[in-house]
Amino acid sequence: MIWDDLDAHLDKVPGTVSAYVGRLDARPTWTRLPDATHYAASTMKVAVLVALHRAAEAGTLDLDTPIPVRNEFDSALPGVPRFACAQHYDNDDAVWDRVGGTAPLRWLAERMIVRSSNLATNIVLSQVGLPAAARAWALAGARHSVTGRGIEDFAARDAGITNLVTAGDLAALLGGLAVGADRPGPLAAPASCAAMLDVLFAQEHREDLAAGLPEGTRIAHKNGWVRGVRHGAGVVFPADAPPYAIVVCTTTDLADGGPSGEEIEDDACRLIATVSARVWDARHALAD
Repeated sequence: MIWDDLDAHLDKVPGTVSAYVGRLDARPTWTRLPDATHYAASTMKVAVLVALHRAAEAGTLDLDTPIPVRNEFDSALPGVPRFACAQHYDNDDAVWDRVGGTAPLRWLAERMIVRSSNLATNIVLSQVGLPAAARAWALAGARHSVTGRGIEDFAARDAGITNLVTAGDLAALLGGLAVGADRPGPLAAPASCAAMLDVLFAQEHREDLAAGLPEGTRIAHKNGWVRGVRHGAGVVFPADAPPYAIVVCTTTDLADGGPSGEEIEDDACRLIATVSARVWDARHALAD
């Protein structure tokens, strides 16, 4: 069986590899340590995206009103100085070019996902607040994932305040968006879910999950990486089979594509791409 073969292959990988594969709104076909927690890296940005669109629906934020682009943020640890992002650690100079000026929240949210901009993430998170991100996880049915702080909030990090994800929770969040684009769901209205999926379809970092798929295959996804961590989470939309969620989270020495902001293809990327390719080959056999 393909799933036994994948488990045997991943058993040889140093560190922890978690996975979730399954059709939307159905029991998973294959999981591997789906509740094991990993440092979230940039996958936490999907919960921030959901929180933003929920705030827009509630009328508390306007996605198209320009807001100040400032590189200074309150720490999640009370009583410490404000913190800032480092440009060399980011992936998107376009956001940095706006510092001192303004930008619409919609544009910042797009840059947060498609280029994984840390600066854009912290600006959006400062607008929606950490409780709203936690609410997004809860509405998805996530059981273990936490968005406890912004990116590069080192005082909070050193105090043990962190961002965690599991493969199962990421599948619930991404799968909830995909299902919610077709009918009302708990995360957001269908129009908002469809808009968020469009942003995830436009992802420009395609060196892991997307690399294992045939050219042109539609995948709405978000990845994340720092040294020692590489994750890919998404929903694949084959032309000849129902869509499916696929998440692979790795905490392993194979992930050496960090901590700089550069996009680096490493052995963890290739591992995730291999899993993605094997799942693609088995797409017609996934359980309903």
